[in-house]
Amino acid sequence: MFSALGAVLYRRRRISLLLAVLAAVLAALFGGSVESRLTNGLSDYDDPGGANVAAREIIQRATGADAQQGYAVLVRTDAPIDPKAPLPPSVSAAVALLRARPEVRQVVDYASAANPALIGKDSRTTVVLGTVGPLKDAAAKDAEKALQKAVSGTPALRGRTWLGGATPGHVQVAEVSSGDLAKAEGLALPFILVLLFLVFRGVVAALVPLVGAVVSLLLTFAGLRLATMFMNVSTGALNLSFALGLGLAVDFGLLIVSRYREELAAHGPGREAVARTVASAGRTVFFSSMTVAAALAAITVFPHPYLRSMGLAGVITVVSAALFALVGLPALLAVLGHRVNSLAPRRWQRGEGAYDTSGDRWHRIASAVMRRPAVVATAATAVLLLVAAPVVGLRFTGADPSTLPASTSAGKVSRALASDFAKPPASPLQIVLDSPAGGPRLASYAQRIAAVEGVEAVGTPFRLDARHWEVDAVLEGAPLGTVAKDAAAEVQDLPAPVRARFTGVTADFLAQKASIGAKVPLAAAVLAVVTLLLLFAFSGSVVLPLKALVMNTLSTGAALGFLVWVFQHGNLGFTAQNGIEATTPVLVFALAFGLSTDYNVFLLGRIKEGRQSGLDDRAAVAEGLARTGPVVTSAASLFCLAVVALGLSRLVFVQELGIGTAFAVLVDATLVRALLVPSLMALLGSANWWAPGPLRRLHTRLRLDRMEPPEEPGTAAPEAEPRQRPAVSTT
Repeated sequence: MFSALGAVLYRRRRISLLLAVLAAVLAALFGGSVESRLTNGLSDYDDPGGANVAAREIIQRATGADAQQGYAVLVRTDAPIDPKAPLPPSVSAAVALLRARPEVRQVVDYASAANPALIGKDSRTTVVLGTVGPLKDAAAKDAEKALQKAVSGTPALRGRTWLGGATPGHVQVAEVSSGDLAKAEGLALPFILVLLFLVFRGVVAALVPLVGAVVSLLLTFAGLRLATMFMNVSTGALNLSFALGLGLAVDFGLLIVSRYREELAAHGPGREAVARTVASAGRTVFFSSMTVAAALAAITVFPHPYLRSMGLAGVITVVSAALFALVGLPALLAVLGHRVNSLAPRRWQRGEGAYDTSGDRWHRIASAVMRRPAVVATAATAVLLLVAAPVVGLRFTGADPSTLPASTSAGKVSRALASDFAKPPASPLQIVLDSPAGGPRLASYAQRIAAVEGVEAVGTPFRLDARHWEVDAVLEGAPLGTVAKDAAAEVQDLPAPVRARFTGVTADFLAQKASIGAKVPLAAAVLAVVTLLLLFAFSGSVVLPLKALVMNTLSTGAALGFLVWVFQHGNLGFTAQNGIEATTPVLVFALAFGLSTDYNVFLLGRIKEGRQSGLDDRAAVAEGLARTGPVVTSAASLFCLAVVALGLSRLVFVQELGIGTAFAVLVDATLVRALLVPSLMALLGSANWWAPGPLRRLHTRLRLDRMEPPEEPGTAAPEAEPRQRPAVSTT
């Protein structure tokens, strides 16, 4: 199948390229508006079927207020504030500003609430709170922009007033995320270009993956734009697509181009070189992309819009990169022919130097490892387990305006509320009770809530509508702090006289965490089963897929342990966090697992080719590592440069995703691929390739074991030069 595809692409190379260009143009026109249609609210992190969502909807219908929206306007005054005196002009202006907004349902200040706690410890700072009704993301952006403009345009507010709260926080998280990504990618791009030139050993060859990245991203944007017509797609999906699209375009491009150069040296430009490249490297790219897509597709079993968006974006990005690598890239190489080596030093074009040295070095590493495979396998496993050890203490937290940098108004307000106020206003634990009447039972329940450790105060039960009552409980500390979370969990465990639903920042986080935990077994099962099936289809073995699952679990566990050590414990210059953002481990695990399988497929493909050419098991492993070690190391280095750009973000949860994924890729491309894989291959020997007879026969009948294109009499081009290693550099 793959050789036939290569032959067709060679014959129709110009038409194929024209169609690829047309597809890219149409995708750009359709997907250009995708960013304006993405969402970034707290509801993206909710399970739509959760009891907390139902509670929030009941409150919203009864009061018209959305608990996930709101304004907090921080005002500094020239003179100390007297709670009994009239409001200072700047505070009055802030109150008037919020009351003029159509989305605001209620405005509260220290005087109207008779609450001196809304005045800062220095008596020169106060906060004005605005309750907000339901807002779409576009409306929230417009409202935040209008309020910022009004603050800067009002003399009484300019320079002394800052806009914060949930609604501006949502908007500014999206702005910071997209702005940081653009800056980080701009900083990383020169390094990527230099490394591409060194790895691909020429200007023309280095531009090939960049073309692939552009086409892949355009197709991805079009796919996400289509998805926004049927579901909410989070802004985080765009960040993932940028990093993953560039990384995979380089991965697949390096594999295809390096193999094409081998075939070009052996057969010269023509049908044979393209067909053999697609039949070997193209087959590897196909199975590799399917394994990465399967890992990311497993995320879509989670009901949370944010996770589903990330999984969907990942799948679309992988498929787009694979499409270009399997269709557009072979056609481009067929047109280029020997010109793929143009604009490169003559010594590199001859295939001498760095590749040979690096390939030989990997061959020696593999041979040395396989002389003492048990010792190396034990040592490598011990190192991975040691790095993974901190994951035992993994704690979870959520994302709120406190994660924003102080340079943003919402971030500044969040920090001021935490440090400058004795008792900062906090989102209460809201308990919705299904009861048509109040009475002693609800009052007794409220008293039991007040007795829970970590609960500061409990309000009197009040009626929401004909069928529901509400009880509000104020929790100690920050809403996502340990004390508040423990108290909320204990309150939820109390027996209620009627059905109780819980919402508020703390309850919403606990619901999110529980919902993710409930779906983890299903996601893991889907990931394991699909990976096993794809690796069996690729290798014909049942042992290698099982072994890959174990190795991938070790490397992803090490990545999660590293995340805990860096962010939760506060190492490498990072500030210690209350925990890891709850969705990050899911995303890092899926990305790391898929990419580990990706590199495993690269290596297994070459090892299988070596065995089919007559090499014994150990020689095939050494040759496979010599051929793919340079490619995998180069691909991993380039991929890490693309992904680590996320680590330069000012948002902690984005940093966690970028640094965790980059560390997982580095560990897998070095420690696992260089030590664990060859040692385990040597220990098991021919047993690596075992499969039950019926499965082996099925694999053969489906022609899944074909690695080379069929020879056709008279079609092979004469060898232009003696067979040699390709001119591909590595790092």
